[in-house]
Amino acid sequence: MEERAAHHVQSLERGLAVIRAFNAGAPELTLSDVARVTGLTRAAARRFLLTLTDLGYVRTDGKYFSLTARVLELGYSFLSSMTLPEVAQPHLEQLSAEVRESSSVSVLDGADIVYVARVAVSRIMTVTINVGTRFPAHATSMGHVLLAGLDRAAFEQYLAEAALDRLTARTLTDPEALRAQLDIVREQGWALVDQELEEGLRSAAAPIRDRRGSVVAAVNVSTHASRTTRESVRDEMLPPLLAAAKRIEADLAITPVQARRG
Repeated sequence: MEERAAHHVQSLERGLAVIRAFNAGAPELTLSDVARVTGLTRAAARRFLLTLTDLGYVRTDGKYFSLTARVLELGYSFLSSMTLPEVAQPHLEQLSAEVRESSSVSVLDGADIVYVARVAVSRIMTVTINVGTRFPAHATSMGHVLLAGLDRAAFEQYLAEAALDRLTARTLTDPEALRAQLDIVREQGWALVDQELEEGLRSAAAPIRDRRGSVVAAVNVSTHASRTTRESVRDEMLPPLLAAAKRIEADLAITPVQARRG
């Protein structure tokens, strides 16, 4: 069992686990569902759900529970403290207009990427992508860029904790294969992922670095395989993508607040 520091508040951890049990695929859950997902007893899950209901973060019809819009307050403080979304948005709009495809910026959070800015030209995935959407880093172009930017210790910790699930037949699930791919990404300065997250989805990504040269975010363009080949992504979309990354970096360099706070 993992040893916790003396300051660790287990009840807070469990309350946050209850909130995270809800997602796009499970917007409504029963008490039993929440207990199963979180590993809590039914009695404990009930106490947390009713407390969150009292606080306005959860609603219930007596059987099903769901989150309210008030949970957005929990993420708003983080997003509003960042300059990155505001700085990146006009550059994403320019990039998307140039390549006529969707573009996004994300940061790394644990084993996932989290979208913090986006311009959607067309819907090419089965799920809707919005600010706050999360995807596993190992299966995404932005994830490859962000993982390639980690130091050795941080990457080894990622491998020890991440579940490298197979999402398509092309997903890299072998740690050594992923490590080798990230070496290539690190050397060439960009990533191209071909249908590893979802069949038919191709995307390329580039790093966004702060003034110290550390990778703090990633920017991508995504397209459908039915209309764009790997070669056209590399030859036609990559140059505008790399240029957009440099413009975002230049704007961040003159912004007084860091792109991301640890």
